[in-house]
Amino acid sequence: MYLHIGEPKTGSTHLQQVMWRNRAALARTGLMLPGPRPLAHWRATQDLREVEQLPNDPIGPHAGAWDRLVRQALRAPRAAVISHELLAAVSEAQARRALDSFGEAEIHVIHAVRDFATLLPAEWQESVKHRSTRSWPDWLRDVIDQEAESADRRQWWFWRVHDSLEILRIWSAGLPPECVHVVTVPPRGSSPDVLWRRFAGIVGADHKSIDVTRASTNPSLGIAEVEYLRRLNLELPEEIPDWFYMRTVKEVIANSALTNGSKAERLELPAERHEWARQQSRWLADGLQRSGFDIVGDLDDLVPFEPLGSRSPADLDEEELLGPSLAATTTLLTAIAATQGVAAEPVESDPLGSKTPSKIKQAVIAMSLRSQTAHRLRRGYWHVANARRRIRRASRDRAA
Repeated sequence: MYLHIGEPKTGSTHLQQVMWRNRAALARTGLMLPGPRPLAHWRATQDLREVEQLPNDPIGPHAGAWDRLVRQALRAPRAAVISHELLAAVSEAQARRALDSFGEAEIHVIHAVRDFATLLPAEWQESVKHRSTRSWPDWLRDVIDQEAESADRRQWWFWRVHDSLEILRIWSAGLPPECVHVVTVPPRGSSPDVLWRRFAGIVGADHKSIDVTRASTNPSLGIAEVEYLRRLNLELPEEIPDWFYMRTVKEVIANSALTNGSKAERLELPAERHEWARQQSRWLADGLQRSGFDIVGDLDDLVPFEPLGSRSPADLDEEELLGPSLAATTTLLTAIAATQGVAAEPVESDPLGSKTPSKIKQAVIAMSLRSQTAHRLRRGYWHVANARRRIRRASRDRAA
């Protein structure tokens, strides 16, 4: 059994996409991805972490999702992989529950680490994509000057998922050191398949038979794009629920409209913060060297390059934010039109779904957008449908 526990912003999305998009090829080698789709691993992680849900969350309750996923994993012919980066955030009691749930099965924990100079800009951007309104300089001051010096720095989110040695202490309790694998994220500019080759060597997958080009990375935003999103967060009413934000603002606007790829101006760590990042990375590398864990990759990957320097988002003028604003508005209006049966040409993707809904479904969705009663009925249908799926899964589990 392989538990890939993160960390966030260490290529976890890319690795998960490689595995899920090559799921059949991995299964032929006896390596299973339990659950019907990646969402099952997220739901199981939420259940394990005891995350409270909003009453109007249309996904349905997470309760029992961890145990269901474990039961499926234990039926793997050779091994199974459970992968979600938020497993790094569990408490000691939650980690113990997770490990105990596998009984006598052999467990391997996989944990990825990255140099702090590139991790910090990536995490601030991700925090904005999760509704944060803190500016880049303020966020850095909090993380470096206040939180990093705390005796219990895992009380704050960044260190809860990036205090690597503490996370590894929690997850390695009771495991032989050789069953704890630490993967170093290759430096910027490396071949895109290096990280997968390192991961594949741990889980026993033949990396040569896997098509890594079918997977993408978690899209990055440029300075203007992430600053526009932060300012949008400042204006959004608090009444907008987080599940709606994640489905619409993060997926449709941030991960679709605002992704410019290589054309975007990259955010870099300020030069005056580079020495702290260098010291923190060396401290982590030294701790891993002494740990006795299986180090996959090169600990020198954790030593950051010299700072390249970049503008701060605060240096942008209003005109530079106009492009991201127009892109977001256009993509959002196109997505809304699609839910009401209006197809824009040319259609490159459907941000709100993987396939075009039927005309009947389009009419129902359109009505639910206009009527609060219809929306409640539609949400109730989602809960009933999810409950029926859980009952069917439970019946199959008992039959097996």
